[in-house]
Amino acid sequence: MRLDHLSYAVSHSELADTVQRLGCQLGGTFVDGGRHPAFGTQNFILPLTGGTYLEVVAALDHPAAEKAPFGQAVRRQAERGGGWLTWVVSVEDIAPIEQRLGRESVPGQRIKPDGAVLTWKQIGITDVLRDGSLPYFTQWTSPSSQHPSNVAPAVVTLSACELCGDVDSIGDWLGGPLDVPLDSAQFRWVENEDPGLVAVEFLTAAGKIVRID
Repeated sequence: MRLDHLSYAVSHSELADTVQRLGCQLGGTFVDGGRHPAFGTQNFILPLTGGTYLEVVAALDHPAAEKAPFGQAVRRQAERGGGWLTWVVSVEDIAPIEQRLGRESVPGQRIKPDGAVLTWKQIGITDVLRDGSLPYFTQWTSPSSQHPSNVAPAVVTLSACELCGDVDSIGDWLGGPLDVPLDSAQFRWVENEDPGLVAVEFLTAAGKIVRID
């Protein structure tokens, strides 16, 4: 289990401007990730060092965005003004998570602009809708070489995440010690009106710390 990626949600009309703004702030170039047809969403990817990545995601004007839990979560966050949606942990085998939660994972796919298809399984989105401090789980079924962190050279490093939530509840959700999926990323516990990611700090290639809230 490890930290896989962070999701930042905006409205579709703000997607291009947000990608440009964050890219300028972080000194990195986002890559068009394509669309999630089953979820009614579209994303742009910024690879981070250590095999993780940042996605900026928006809901499309498509029925799937109204029906799929992930599309619902993205749209809800955008309607709240946009910002950090969730953090995601990846596992080698999602079956133990399915057994512990008592339900099956959902297949996901993203069609890249060049027509290539990425595939994975995911579980826990409905729980993120209930408690924004919880991550969801994913198991990549595409080859590791196709992981989104490999779409371009990584020059930005995840430095720290500010998270509002109950430490014990998140640990129980992960099914083990809280520090297992965090790798080199430091989570800081903060107070906020709503549970979830409050802000994230990044280290740029120029050695500057940039905080995105």
